[in-house]
Amino acid sequence: MFKRILPQSTCFYDFFDDHIEHTILACEALLELSQQGSDRPVLIRRIKDLEHATDDITHNCIEALHKTFITPLDRSDIHRLIKRMDDIVDLVDSGVGRIGLYELVEMRSEVEEMATLLVRSTREIRAALKEMRVAVNSPKIQERCIAIYQCENEADTILRNALIRLFKDAKDDPVLIIKWKEIYETFESATDRCEDVANILQGVMIEAS
Repeated sequence: MFKRILPQSTCFYDFFDDHIEHTILACEALLELSQQGSDRPVLIRRIKDLEHATDDITHNCIEALHKTFITPLDRSDIHRLIKRMDDIVDLVDSGVGRIGLYELVEMRSEVEEMATLLVRSTREIRAALKEMRVAVNSPKIQERCIAIYQCENEADTILRNALIRLFKDAKDDPVLIIKWKEIYETFESATDRCEDVANILQGVMIEAS
């Protein structure tokens, strides 16, 4: 009842929007890197800078949550949503960091496939958040969530096939297998976090229906 009477702050949607825009840029930079971007150090640095920016956005969002009496969504939903969104960028940065750390010269095709799915998933999250700002129970949110789930399923398949090919191609180099396995699993985990975001959005939509 109170939430219908008292004005609601919309700044949290601004935090979400700002965060997802940075996240998309990080995923697009990963995609460029996977396509043998001409300046790998610049792309790695760009992703690191975007990760730092999203950390700041997350911190500011949580700080605002502690200071705001009336919120547009349940407090726990806001907290979980911004944290899961931040996990996406953290994992992208972690995977890219391993590529740089291990000095892997040749990029494997599955990285591009996973990066493409991450770009698609994060753009779907952006679209879902725009719908939610207008109407929390919009059926279009569900459509976006389904698209994110499909991307996550595709990522699972890519991971399986990537590992099969890796074990064949690098059977005489166990260290290389370990390195690429870590990287693949890190990027696949980023798609899992996109799925987590979709689950939260879907839960908010159901609660509001």
